[in-house]
Amino acid sequence: VQENIERFFTRFVEEGKATVRLREPAVDVCLSKANASNLKNFLSAVRLAHQGTDIGAVPLSALVPAKTSEVEKPKTKMIITSRRDYPLTKNFPYSLEHLQTSYCKLARIDMRVLCLKKLRKLDLSHNHIKQLPATIGDLICLQELNLHDNHLESFSGALCNSTLQKSLQFLDLSQNKIKALPIQFCQLRELVNLKLDDNELIRLPFKIGQLDHLRFLSAARNKLPFLPSDFRKLCLENLDLFGNPFEQPNPLVPNIQLKIPLTLLECAARATVNYRIPYGCHLLPSHLCEDLEVAKTCQCGSACLSSFIQITVTMNLHHVAHTVVLVDNMGGTEAPIICYFCSLDCYSQFLDRYLQSNG
Repeated sequence: VQENIERFFTRFVEEGKATVRLREPAVDVCLSKANASNLKNFLSAVRLAHQGTDIGAVPLSALVPAKTSEVEKPKTKMIITSRRDYPLTKNFPYSLEHLQTSYCKLARIDMRVLCLKKLRKLDLSHNHIKQLPATIGDLICLQELNLHDNHLESFSGALCNSTLQKSLQFLDLSQNKIKALPIQFCQLRELVNLKLDDNELIRLPFKIGQLDHLRFLSAARNKLPFLPSDFRKLCLENLDLFGNPFEQPNPLVPNIQLKIPLTLLECAARATVNYRIPYGCHLLPSHLCEDLEVAKTCQCGSACLSSFIQITVTMNLHHVAHTVVLVDNMGGTEAPIICYFCSLDCYSQFLDRYLQSNG
């Protein structure tokens, strides 16, 4: 402890409580349930040691091993469900692994929470949080994040690129005001359970098929007109898309964005994706890299960027999920999904097959 004490907190020493703040490591050593007289002697000895006093002159008494019942175990779980119980004057225990602060009317995330590096489960449901700080990504052990019933309007792309990529398995964003999720969202590849119910989503993440660990997905009561093409790649145990205003698919009415002849940019982009040519911001402008990341895939397997034909077709959701909650009150388990074609030839081949199968 020599020259390593930042500060002593002795206001409640008569109650057997004190705190010693160390410089390195930067932690608070909290002492409680001590005999007031013994605690004073101990603090006096620590002060002398901090000042560099010779150890022989430090008044240390013989130590008696503490009984197991007297040793306070590090606190790993804390549940707060009302504003009056929320700690304003003292820090959260650094040993916490599970923290719930619900119904506390929080307008933002307490920065003290972001210092809890051992957190595995963080429940901030039923608050008034409007924005998430990027520093949540510094919680390297975080596996579960519950933000149900808040005022969120977005989910930061910076969070998707943080250490949450390797740790986050459960994410509840239900009952917020989110209209869309960022392109980077599908970097959270360890997600197993994702809840997006009761938002204002007009689309699901374009590359949602990259979430290959995802097993439970609920996005009920949003504003989804159709599902992204990549949705076919999912392998779910449970899927709930009830209450979305899905459009009636009509493969005979295509959205034609095809430009003939193809531009040089389109040809180069298709070749880059099709032949898996390495690229990055050190080689290409960032906006081109972003465009390549969301390249569409034709039914033939080839890529297309901004020149394509788009239609919606019907997909039975049992193709991607074992258990499907009914899409509507009519007992349906089908939903429209987008299909892309890189050329008139590919669309014509699809059309022939579609017309033949429908008589």
